Amino acid sequence: MTESPWVPLSNALMGLGALLLGAGALIRLAGKWPWLGRLPGDIHIQKENFSFHFPIVTCLVISLMLTLLFNWFRKP
Repeated sequence: MTESPWVPLSNALMGLGALLLGAGALIRLAGKWPWLGRLPGDIHIQKENFSFHFPIVTCLVISLMLTLLFNWFRKP
């Protein structure tokens, strides 16, 4: 039996839905983690009329966590 041409699209949409669900959960839980975005090494510059914040260490920690999570669920 041949595979429907809609199967790849449905898989992509389900993956996108799971990604959006995870992002929404992370945003909801971010308020419960006050340290998120304020780790040592995050760059914050504030002047009179200018403010710049780049959470580089937070980005690295989240990237490491996602890499470990995706590698854990990766198909062998």
